[in-house]
Order: sequence, then structure tokens, then C-alpha cells
Amino acid sequence: MNEQPSNWVRADPGVPVIRNVNWGGLRTLYVKEVRRFFKVQLQTVWAPAITTLLFLVIFTVALGGSGRTVDIGGQSIHFADFIAPGLIVMGMLQNAFANASFSLLVGKIQGNIIDYLMPPLSTSELIAALAGASVTRAVLVGCAVWLAMLIWPGVHVIPRHFWAVVWFGLTGSVMLAFLGLLTSIWAEKFDHAAAVTNFVVAPLSLLSGTFYSIKHLAPSFQIVSHFNPFFYVISGFRYGFLGVADSPIGLGAALLLAIDVALGSLCYALLRTGWKLKS
Repeated sequence: MNEQPSNWVRADPGVPVIRNVNWGGLRTLYVKEVRRFFKVQLQTVWAPAITTLLFLVIFTVALGGSGRTVDIGGQSIHFADFIAPGLIVMGMLQNAFANASFSLLVGKIQGNIIDYLMPPLSTSELIAALAGASVTRAVLVGCAVWLAMLIWPGVHVIPRHFWAVVWFGLTGSVMLAFLGLLTSIWAEKFDHAAAVTNFVVAPLSLLSGTFYSIKHLAPSFQIVSHFNPFFYVISGFRYGFLGVADSPIGLGAALLLAIDVALGSLCYALLRTGWKLKS
């Protein structure tokens, strides 16, 4: 007589056997996404790091070569030290978006989107794997840039408040990962994703106070800057290295958490309904 183990679960048709988190499936999809961008790491990790370093070289030579400083929080900060943290996290944000905006979009274009929708993964697990891989790429780019700046002459990037570096780096990367997922759900071709990159992500990151203190702007432009979520990421991340910031750190930390929750909920709702993914 063939007896089944007592811990087997016999499910009725349509009833999921995996009742909790499918850790195996989540890990598999996460590893698959990490391997996808890591196979071309010269393009996905090292090239963005070099591009970010070129920003540092150009701006320090052009604007900071004569010992220029920036007044922020009542302190006079050397220009290279001021822009270095912003450049690190800006590279992280842009690469988190680039990675997240690719997976589902290329699946739709190549016709293999079913590979993401058919496995026994819940909507939350799918989001966690895709966003987690994007944040991983962002962290790798950030670490590569930080290590290069650490040995760069005239630049000091030793964290003073490590918790702020971690919090604003991760919440900012998660924000762009969710935005990238929303883009990949909405976009129907690569031109659509490129439009979001060129007309949303790039302007918001460049106008976030990376290269200047917003206190030097006109009052009206300061108000506009405070509506830019990238500004709070840059300011908080810079606080982690310099100990000074253009914005209240607690407000920025709470605001980014709220934005992440809102974007994550929107991703969940759209993926659960299959909007522009299921025909």
C-alpha cells in the first residue's frame, strides 16, 4: 500500500498549495534578475560608476579648482566634498530605475511576459524580487563610486551618520525601483521608457540640489525644489556624510517612506489586475 507523508498538502483545484511566502521562487527570480544585469556588469555597474566620476572631475575642475566652498547649515564645505555624496546617490537612483524599467518591458516586447506571470509567485513576491534586484544594482553602483571617491585626491567621503546613508540610499533606490516597475508596466516600447528617463528622472535628479545648495536659489525656486522628492534623497544622503543638510532630516525620511508605500501599493494594484500585461 502506497501511503503519502502526513505533511503533504492535498489542495482542491484552484486552491494554492503554497500558503505562505514562496521563498524558493522569490529567491530564484531575484537571482535571475541579478544575474541578468551582472552578466553585462561593464555596462550596468562600471560604466555608470565611471560616468558619475566624470561628473565629479568636470565640476570640481571647472568650479572647485580654486578652493571654492559651499555654505550649508552654517558650515563652509569644500565643493568637492559637497557634491560627492549627491553624485553617489544620483548614480544609485538612475540605475535602480534603469534596471526596474527593463524586465517586464522586454518581456512584453519579446512575448515572454508569461515567464513572469505564470510561476507560483504572488504579486508581492514578484514586486519584491524585481525591486530587490534593482536595489542591488543601485547599491553595487553606489559602492563602486564610493570606493573610487575614497581614494580620489581632495575628496572626503567618510560617513558621519551611517544610518542616514543607509536609510536615504535604500528608500531612494526603492522609490526609483517602484517608479521603474510602473514605467515597465505602462510602456509598450523602449521609447516610452526612454521618455520617462529623459523627461522625468534625469531632470528631477539634476535639479535636486546635487550641484548646489537650494538656499542660494530665489525663494520661489526653493519652494519648487521642496516638491521634488529627489531633493530629500540627496539632502538626507549628504547629511550622512557631512552632518549638515538643506532640509529637515526627519521630514525627509518620513516623506520618502510614505512615497515608497504609495508607489509600492500602486505597483501592487496594477500588477494584480494585469493592466497592460494580460491580453
